[in-house]
Amino acid sequence: MRAVTFSADNHIALLHNGAAFFPALIAAIDAARVEIYLETYIFADDDTAQLVQQALSRAVQRGVAVRVIADWLGTGRQRSISLQQEFLASGVMYRAFNPWFRRGVARMHRKLCVVDRQISFIGGLNIIDDMVSDDDQRLPLPAPRWDFAVSISGALVNTIHAELEAQWMRLGEMKLLARLQQFKRRRAISNGAAHGPALAGLVLRDNLRNRRTIQRAYLHALGHARQSALLTSPYFAPSRKLRRGLEEAARRGVEVTLLLGVGQFRLQDAVSHSYYPKLLKAGVKIVEYRKTALHAKVAVVDDEWATVGSSNFDGLSLLVNQEANVVIRDADFSRALRLQIESGIAEGEPISVSAFQNQSWRARAWHDAAFFLYRFLMRIITIGNGER
Repeated sequence: MRAVTFSADNHIALLHNGAAFFPALIAAIDAARVEIYLETYIFADDDTAQLVQQALSRAVQRGVAVRVIADWLGTGRQRSISLQQEFLASGVMYRAFNPWFRRGVARMHRKLCVVDRQISFIGGLNIIDDMVSDDDQRLPLPAPRWDFAVSISGALVNTIHAELEAQWMRLGEMKLLARLQQFKRRRAISNGAAHGPALAGLVLRDNLRNRRTIQRAYLHALGHARQSALLTSPYFAPSRKLRRGLEEAARRGVEVTLLLGVGQFRLQDAVSHSYYPKLLKAGVKIVEYRKTALHAKVAVVDDEWATVGSSNFDGLSLLVNQEANVVIRDADFSRALRLQIESGIAEGEPISVSAFQNQSWRARAWHDAAFFLYRFLMRIITIGNGER
């Protein structure tokens, strides 16, 4: 089974940090003439978010149909209520994903936008200022968070549009016939034949038909890697299969490097550290990024395969939440992203094998305890979410 269904003839631009992403997003919104779909995990109440919100309101005034979905937990209960009221007043249609956990524990962690079926955006950036912490929006970061998105024009936009339209309908009320028609339309768009250069595919993770799709895409790329694999994530707690995929690639002689974010949550760091010894022993290189908040979920393999999206390398992203990544088969794009990752690696702190071989028994016990607590909590969450 193919890990990704590709479409050809896509034009893709890499957007580094909010300084590149938000001007491009707002420009596309201001150029909209027919419709806009926007999904985000966090829709904050800061200056940057206000600029996006104002652009959406301007679009409505021009007669554009604007539909916004934000995750209820990520955005926050009070902010979701105020956002609902503000959007209602401006004419923007708004839905919160899974308020009060009515649909289980899964969150909508995707960051997607499609404008007029002409241009789309996908990546790791929420609608929040680069200098503000996600977990406490009052706390400023020492430097802009390190993150990526892409803008896409071309055949893949139809696939992304179909998914956003389906998501909007799933969260509203629609008749069974409409659901079946929408499902057939999604299948027709998503399964087109791929040909020619500049290939790209949308990879989704949900709790229905796409439970393992993103993980399979990573495993497929790692399994075919010949020279190098650079992977970046702020939260690292890989599944057993993904960990083995990393180790096996390194043992084959592939230069596997992980650039990981640390410093946001002490327990999360301890869980990540529990995986280090086996990975380091297998030859995987690990670099911790401490300059600012690393929020990027990106990877490059052999300068031929690249991905940008919302999925972290942890249990919540791989087994519970709704996620969306784009996989790109384009040498120029892959090289550009690799250079960005290498710049982050140069600013990070390499982790040595000896650092974990010589750690104290207290540190080892803390990492082990964090790991077992994490596994216990994930077992409860995934069983409650329909996973086995």
